[in-house]
Amino acid sequence: MGLFGKTPVMPSAEQALPGRSDVMPVAARHYVLDASLAGPFPQHMEMAMFGLGCFWGAERKFWQLSGVHSTAVGYAAGFTPNPSYQEVCSGMTGHNEVVRVVFDPEQISYRELLQTFWESHNPTQGMRQGNDVGTQYRSGIYTYSEEQQALAEETLANYQRALKAKGLPAITTEVITAPEFYFAEDYHQQYLAKNPGGYCGLGGTGVCYPN
Repeated sequence: MGLFGKTPVMPSAEQALPGRSDVMPVAARHYVLDASLAGPFPQHMEMAMFGLGCFWGAERKFWQLSGVHSTAVGYAAGFTPNPSYQEVCSGMTGHNEVVRVVFDPEQISYRELLQTFWESHNPTQGMRQGNDVGTQYRSGIYTYSEEQQALAEETLANYQRALKAKGLPAITTEVITAPEFYFAEDYHQQYLAKNPGGYCGLGGTGVCYPN
């Protein structure tokens, strides 16, 4: 996990590590939900992707929700293809630690996932969550449709008003079209289920999303 230090800076594509073509091998089944980890998924399922700090705790937030079919952690929104954890932590891949969520829209809405996202971390901290500092800890929503993009922007504006009313600063969350998702190493998948006493650095603002 990251430590306090100088302000992290995103590398350019030219500065980023070269990566590799080999895809990260992961288990076939989700450790908690016993669903496929990489797919294929049932046809009616939809995907969401979020970055909200250390992905160990972030993934647990979502697999606990009713209507979530599968989750996986990985790296996205950077430059290096198929990066390793060590490379991402170096700050020289540009990637964020993310959780990819496969959900049943008939059981849980994307808006409900967004509420969990906003309330589960502090989206005002830039390249950081608490003591975890680095480009990989930035807040991000990565959208798979125009509808998701619109809802992400709408809920950001709503939550910004709620934070401002409590004297908190501006949201720094990036909201962009979902980039390629690269699986993290298998030991990171469902980490806090395999290691119940493991580290979780997530901490919200204490401000509820306004319903």
